[in-house]
Amino acid sequence: MNRALELASGKALSAARYVRHKGLLFKLASNLFLITVSFIFVYPFIYMISTSLKSYYDLFDMSVNWVPHELTFSNFVTAFNFMEYPKHAAISLGVTFTAVALHLFADSFIAYGLARYRFPGRGFLTAVMILSIMTPLQVIIIPQYLEFNMLGWMNTYLPIIVPILFGFGLKSGLFIFIFRQFFLGLPKSLEEAAKIDGCSFIKTFFHIVIPTARTSMLVCGVMAMVWHWNDYFAPEIYNRLSDSWPLPSMLTALYKQYASMFVNATGASGAPLTDLINLTSSHNLSNLVTEATVAAGIFLVVAPILLVYIVLQKKFVQGIERTGLVE
Repeated sequence: MNRALELASGKALSAARYVRHKGLLFKLASNLFLITVSFIFVYPFIYMISTSLKSYYDLFDMSVNWVPHELTFSNFVTAFNFMEYPKHAAISLGVTFTAVALHLFADSFIAYGLARYRFPGRGFLTAVMILSIMTPLQVIIIPQYLEFNMLGWMNTYLPIIVPILFGFGLKSGLFIFIFRQFFLGLPKSLEEAAKIDGCSFIKTFFHIVIPTARTSMLVCGVMAMVWHWNDYFAPEIYNRLSDSWPLPSMLTALYKQYASMFVNATGASGAPLTDLINLTSSHNLSNLVTEATVAAGIFLVVAPILLVYIVLQKKFVQGIERTGLVE
């Protein structure tokens, strides 16, 4: 009897050790997997920061890989001046915040109608909304360009701003879907109580419905801000005046300057060092647009978005958990 108990207890201890060791191995494997995946996403940022701090000579020194011989911050000054950062950042801010405000108003209003009211064509409009999520902008850019050109909206931001009011702006379909999913789960008793108290549809929407949708407003607002801030495709298509380009579009001009100095002038970005010395002998190195300058310009464009995300990270993640994205 005692022998049987000892064997049973030994087997139980072995099983416990196996489960514990298996759990540790699983945790170790999952952590290694997460670190590997995280590195894939973080690598471009590490490369960008490392390159932006390299001097002209470090860029063409084969012994320099990640850590420069000396930290060079003049690349940021050159990129800042070349892109006319204050002017074009102000343009980006104006377009972005206008677009975000219109997205939050128009998309939530459209989504509330689709979620709460039954009318002829509601299913068709919902299908169009879902189709707009899956349709890339490049597919419809030609008919849109022709339409806006006939309206005389070229070289303005009207082609970007006006469609938002009708639920057809950049990623409007996704924002309408998020709001719609939230409103479908909202108790109708709130609106019925407001109606009994004498609230009109507009008053109910702005004073009852919108305050309860703060999490969805935050998620859609942050997403709209990121997409409109980083958008350079549409502004360059509809607006050919570089003086009124948003900040990300100035990266195109910055890269063209770099390509004209190095890639086009020497025939290859990896030209021999003697050719590059001859090429830059007549240039002031402090004002030279190099690969490091381009990397510094990218960092200057991305930095405001990173700052906003760092500030709103906790609330943004909580908002995603509470919206229709996880339902």
